[in-house]
This record gives sequence, structure tokens and C-alpha cells, in this order.
Amino acid sequence: MKYSPIAPLLAVALAAVLSASAQTNSTPSVPEAAVIEKLLGRIELLEQREAERQANAEAAQKTHEQDVQKFVTRIRELESKVTAIESARVLPEISIPAQAGPTTEELDQKIRIAERHAELTAEASEAKAKDSPKLSISQNGVSFSSADTNFVVKLRGLVQLDGRKFFDDNPRSEGNDTFLLRRARPIIEGTFFRDFDFQIVPDFGGSSVQLVDAFVNYRARPELQFKAGKFKGPVGLEQLQSDATLPFNERSLVTGLVSTRNVGVQLWGDIAEGALGYAIGAFNQAGDGRNPNNNDFNDNKEIAGRIFAQPFKSTERASLQAFGVGLAGSWSQVRSNSAGLPSTTGGTLPGYATEAQQQFFAYNPSIGTVVADGEHWRLSPQLSYLFGPFGLIAEYGISHQEVANSATGARAALEHHAWQVGAQWMVTGELASFTGIVPERPFNWRTGGWGAWQLMARYSNLSIDDAAFGDFSDASLSASEATAWSVGINWWLNKNVRVLTSFTHTTFDGGGNFNPLDSRTFSAPATVTAQDENALFTRIQIGF
Repeated sequence: MKYSPIAPLLAVALAAVLSASAQTNSTPSVPEAAVIEKLLGRIELLEQREAERQANAEAAQKTHEQDVQKFVTRIRELESKVTAIESARVLPEISIPAQAGPTTEELDQKIRIAERHAELTAEASEAKAKDSPKLSISQNGVSFSSADTNFVVKLRGLVQLDGRKFFDDNPRSEGNDTFLLRRARPIIEGTFFRDFDFQIVPDFGGSSVQLVDAFVNYRARPELQFKAGKFKGPVGLEQLQSDATLPFNERSLVTGLVSTRNVGVQLWGDIAEGALGYAIGAFNQAGDGRNPNNNDFNDNKEIAGRIFAQPFKSTERASLQAFGVGLAGSWSQVRSNSAGLPSTTGGTLPGYATEAQQQFFAYNPSIGTVVADGEHWRLSPQLSYLFGPFGLIAEYGISHQEVANSATGARAALEHHAWQVGAQWMVTGELASFTGIVPERPFNWRTGGWGAWQLMARYSNLSIDDAAFGDFSDASLSASEATAWSVGINWWLNKNVRVLTSFTHTTFDGGGNFNPLDSRTFSAPATVTAQDENALFTRIQIGF
């Protein structure tokens, strides 16, 4: 039995009682004996409790020592595993007591719950994404679209600041040097219900605002599409090229024999992934080079069509894949109207202009007004070729126009011819294209990128029917033929910005006589045809 500090105290108290009893009476009385008995019982009870307390303390100490030993053992196991990982990179087997973690069934249940929670979260996110519109801002413009892309609206733009410098030997026929905002077009386009496309393009360049394009196109399939509104007709290969990607500032002389845009409807499509393209439509009538408004000048309509084939597009020979050849044409019947004649670009009367946009031929007899009266048809065989950094375009145009002099009654069927050959070469090695250049290394002076450099050359000719002179045009003022050659260089800083410089030299046959009323001046278009035309073009363009 362990020592108890309480038992001695009680024993002392008992001894004191017995001593007092001895002094008064040698034999204890009955009450005193009872007290002694109770004290002895209390002493025994206290000693038992003290023994139990001591036993519990010893058990707790033993349990503590066992726990410490477990921790020491665990630490040694972990130290051994760390040593094994560092030396052999082999993780020793770890034995985990059953009571140390959840059972396999419990873990599997937790994994299933987590997986289902992830599935529900993903489903909720996907459902939310289906209803969320998307906004995209890139080098292609600004685009808003529904999550399923069935509804799309795009905002793009084109700005072209041009400069023209004329080098003339004769100051009396000198062209005007000028800066001009050639084009300033916000472009709004998009898609509704997946298959319906639209485009609206106003132009704030030039002297007045005009609507360039405004149409709706339905895409049943790539092979079957229907377009309605105002847009480019199918005649003219160079004319169909975007204004933003033309290699030169202006199109060639051959484009003067086709209309720029027209109002009407067109059925068109691309078969076999573009190996064969077709288009046929009905349009309001338009004279050569004209951009008509909404009103037709008579009841008859112009029928126009085009077929263009790339017969080697699906072959393995890369050198032939981008070879294309086609034929386009139009037909209409005009009744006595000057709007059926060519545009007045570069002058005040219907006629044809140079690549520098100066009129060199005009229907301007001294007596009577000339009108289109009768059949008008166009024919345009065309060819294009691309391979690596090289590109080539060739085109021939015929415009057959029946005309009449309203004063003299003279009539004639005039047939004007034009043609052009143009080539491009990417000096920096990018792929040549008729739809724009994407530099491999966009301009950035910090990183050393210098963009893409493109060399161009072109030769074109437009010949006026000899029968046009006399009753319908003044041979002393208008030229019967114009021939132009052009060279230039394009610097594409990136896909959206380019700087263009080119030079065009144009010669004329005929025209150029002095004004008979004043030998010091010329009458139009002799102001242009009196000498060769030498023009330097520049352009800074931003398009997206």
C-alpha cells in the first residue's frame, strides 16, 4: 500500500482521544468506543481511495509512455521512407492500420459523390454557356455572336488615303495633284438563323455619301446560294476582287467595260469545294463603269452570268491547284437613254477614263446628244494563277453597244475592246493571294519584324471602235486608244495596314487638239490626251 498523508493525521487524532480518555478513566466509555470505531473505518476508506488514485495515475503514465513510443516508432518509419525516396527513389510500402482511415467502400462512395458533383457543375456551366452571347475583337474586326453562332454581327472597316502626283510636260494639260480620301467605309455584316447572311456598306469617301453594297444572301448549300440587293455583278475578274486587296490604287483599263455594282438578284454557288463556280442573275441595266442607284432607266433587265473553273484544285500537283479559267458575260436591251452609256468618271460626259481617273474618251459630238439605243452585251474571258509567292491575272473584255445620235438620227453598233495582264511577287516569301496578304513577320521595330513586301507590274489597253468617231465622238479631242503600264510596291506592315506606291505611264492614240476658240487651252478630253499621262500614286490603308 502506498503512503497516505491523511491516515497519519487521523491516527494522531485517535491517539489524542485515547490519551484524554486515559487521564479521566482507564477504560473508554461506550460513546468513545463508537467514535474510535468510526475513525478507524474512515481511515480504512481513505486508504482505499488513495490506493485507487495511485493505480489510476500509474495507468495514465503507462498509457502516455505507450503513446510516446508509438510516435517515436512512426517517426522512425517516416525517416526510413524519406531516406529510401532520396536514395533509391522507391517508395516503400506503407502499412496503414484499418482504424487509421476510411474503408475502400467509403472512399469509393466519396469518389462517386465528387464525380457526380463535377458532372452537375459542368452541365450547369454548359447550359449557361448556351444562352451567353460571345464578343470577339481581333484583326478581323469586332464580332458579336450567339453561343451556337446561328446569329452573328460583325463590324469591319476600310479607310484609304490616296495621293496622286501628275508629271506633265505641258502645263496647259496638267492634271491636279491631290490628296483624297478614296474610300471610308464602315462595313456591317452578319448572319441570322445560320443560313442568312447580310452586308451593308456605305462609303463616306469622295464628294458624296453613297451606298456601295446592301444585300441578303441565303446559303442553302455551298453549291446553291441566292443573293438579292445591291452588289457586284458576275462580269469582270478584276472587278470581283475586293477594293481592300487590290495590288494597285486603281483597277486596269479593262474594268472600264463592266459595271461596278448593280441592283438585282443572283443564283450562285461553288461546286466541289470551289473547283467550279457559277453565277447567273437579273439586274437593273447599267452602263459601263457605272454604279447605279435604285431606279432603272427602263423596263428591260440585264441578264449576266459567269462560270469559273479550277480544274486542278483537287490534284496533288501544287503548281496547278490555283490555276483558274473562266468566262463571263451579260446582255440587255436599252431604249434611247444616256444612262446606258459609260460613266462620267473623270469628266462631265459619258466616256472612259485612264487608271489615274482622267477621261480620255467621251461621247461629245458638236451636234446632237448620244444615247444608248438597242442591244448591249459584254463578254469577258479570264484567267488567274497562283503558286507560292507568284500571282498572275489576265482578262479580256468586249463591250458591244448600239448607240444613236438624237439630233442626226445616226446609228451604230460600237464594239470596244480591252485587256490586261498583271503579276505580283512576294519578295518576303509569303503566299501570293488575290484576297489579301498575311505577313509572316508583322512589322515591329522592337522585335525586328518588317512585314511583307510585294512587287507588282501590269500592262493594259483599251481600244475604241473607229465607228464611234464622227457622229458620236470628236476625234480631235478624244483618243481612240489608251495603253498603260504600271509598276509598284506594296508594304504590308501587318494584315490590317499597308502602304502602297506605284507609277503608271499611259499613252494615247488620237485626240489632244487645242481648243479651236482659244489656242492656249484644250477642250475636254483633250486636256488629258494632249500628251502622255505620268502619274505617281501613294496610299495608306487600314482595313479590318
